[in-house]
Amino acid sequence: MSDNKRHVLIAPSILSADFGRLGHQVAEAEAAGADLIHVDVMDGHFVPNITVGPLVVRALRPVTHLPLQVHLMIEQPERYIDEFVRAGADAVIVHVETCPHLDRTLEQIREAGALPEVVLNPATPLVMIEEVLDQVESVLVMTVNPGFGGQKLIPSTLDKVRRLRRILDERGRRCRIEVDGGINLSTLREVVAAGADVLVMGAAIFEGEGDIATTIHRLRAAL
Repeated sequence: MSDNKRHVLIAPSILSADFGRLGHQVAEAEAAGADLIHVDVMDGHFVPNITVGPLVVRALRPVTHLPLQVHLMIEQPERYIDEFVRAGADAVIVHVETCPHLDRTLEQIREAGALPEVVLNPATPLVMIEEVLDQVESVLVMTVNPGFGGQKLIPSTLDKVRRLRRILDERGRRCRIEVDGGINLSTLREVVAAGADVLVMGAAIFEGEGDIATTIHRLRAAL
């Protein structure tokens, strides 16, 4: 799929937002043209950080019309999928590293009423998801090691995105490729050129120079 035929989506990650003004900032991102809202859920076990739970998703649901994409960076995600969907998640992303029965977990997400998506850490090979590519709406390639915002993109992950793009094109699959970690004005062109369809950005949007609207407009112009 050539670059000029792909509409690249911008997905602000609330990990870097001001939680004292979270609803306002999400509404501002939507008004500025963001395409979806990315919610990073961390448990302090699978990743060395603790963030939010279903209550935050429930609080955000009436604030925005954008899809809420919940990224479960947690152990045993199957225990919490239904609760996050009931809270308002439109899509649920699970790590292949935490799902010994990945096929079953993806089916659980679909049965709960959300879009199933899968994610790989930087050192996890693509072969780990090849058997489920027909079951997911998107594949998220972590371009940093998960756990904290504001990290620098790991250059070797770009080749993984390129290889995944080739696999999907060869199979005729239309699921999206997402990238998350170190995506900003300096790196977005190269990840899009590699094959990314969705750019998850936290610090670049919520901690950038100027207000959120100006930042998103600048990012969109760069695309």
